[in-house]
Amino acid sequence: MSSKYYKLIGFLFAILSCLVISATAQQNYEEFELDSQYTNEIESLVGKATIQQAFTFIEEFDEQTVQNQILINEIPAPPFMEDVRAEKYLEMMMAYGLTDVSIDEEGNVIGKRPGTTGEKTIVISAHLDTVFPEDTDVTVEVRNDTLYAPGITDDARGLTTVLTILKALQEVEIQTEADIWFVGTVGEEGLGDLRGVKHLFREGGPQIDSFISIDGSNDQRIVNKALGSHRYRVTFEGPGGHSWGAFGTANPAHALGRAIYHFEEAASEFVKEGPRTSYNVGRIGGGTSVNSVPFSNWMEVDMRSESQQQLQQIDQLLHEAVDKGIREANEIKTEGRNLTVDMDMIGDRPSGEISPDTPFIQKAIAASQYFGYEPELRRSSTDSNVPISLGIPSMTLGGGGSSSGAHSLDEWWYNDDGYIGIQRAFLILISQAGLSE
Repeated sequence: MSSKYYKLIGFLFAILSCLVISATAQQNYEEFELDSQYTNEIESLVGKATIQQAFTFIEEFDEQTVQNQILINEIPAPPFMEDVRAEKYLEMMMAYGLTDVSIDEEGNVIGKRPGTTGEKTIVISAHLDTVFPEDTDVTVEVRNDTLYAPGITDDARGLTTVLTILKALQEVEIQTEADIWFVGTVGEEGLGDLRGVKHLFREGGPQIDSFISIDGSNDQRIVNKALGSHRYRVTFEGPGGHSWGAFGTANPAHALGRAIYHFEEAASEFVKEGPRTSYNVGRIGGGTSVNSVPFSNWMEVDMRSESQQQLQQIDQLLHEAVDKGIREANEIKTEGRNLTVDMDMIGDRPSGEISPDTPFIQKAIAASQYFGYEPELRRSSTDSNVPISLGIPSMTLGGGGSSSGAHSLDEWWYNDDGYIGIQRAFLILISQAGLSE
């Protein structure tokens, strides 16, 4: 197929993505009230000379910020292959003044900037990985102030935002009360299953008191609610054989079909009530030829819910449907051994919510309004899922500018006063970390 065909498909995908995101956003906006205490707190903080100096620096540094975004994006970081980008990110953190920088055993880049008290730790992070396979061309094409490349927004923009915030702190010599960790996480996308941030918040891991993830470009969005998901690869296996000669043996494809039918029947009723929940059989495969009884068939299933309890319940429905499907297939066979099934969990993202009344969220709302934005409290699936599920004050923010086509080959980012998004994230970070006088 011609390149023109692929560009057309990418363009249509980008439009569809925008429509889906818009529809989802309308369903996920959350009402809130802002306590004037936090408006006053933000206004007082913005009145500090050092904060204004940092804002000025961020604006004047904008050209270099964009150059960093291009540099980072052009280092491929496919799923489970983030190491080259991670090494560069570590180098850039050190160039911007951090000395305590390392890559942990999971692959996360962590740079530590000590506070004056050291009593609390706040993490500001972005994810290193992309959704694109190893051979994807990630070269950035610049047209006026618009950058075109797979991954340029998700999450090269987040990564460069974190670096510019670090640089501003160093240049203006701002001291915070809390320790700040600057982090590039691995495994945020797809089958990475949040492995990087799960490692940060592992049992027995470091004490982290607040968490900010920078993901994408939206200046109004404040993600304070986590959309949980369970994903499975379900594999049915049997003896296989010739479609005529082995007829009567248990058929994995038939068992799979029965399981899907039973799951759809139960799940379609289940999702009609309660917190919003979804399910999807996204991929099916297996078999060798049309005239062979397959020896193996598989499907991949995605289930999502606003409620962790609902997620567990629809997960149970899937298990019951699979059990019923394989049992029925084994019961009707006339010869050969029984089928077996393996349910491999390939994704587990927890749900949760941080109340809009939480001081951290209130500060983020007030900071957004300071810049003239009308904040939108949202639910999404991001690195913040893990700390949100643990009740740790956490959020995901955009890094400024405008964008579209995320996860497509025609992804783009436009420098529409992008520095303002960085200033907003900077202000929210300092409001939580505390400015040391």
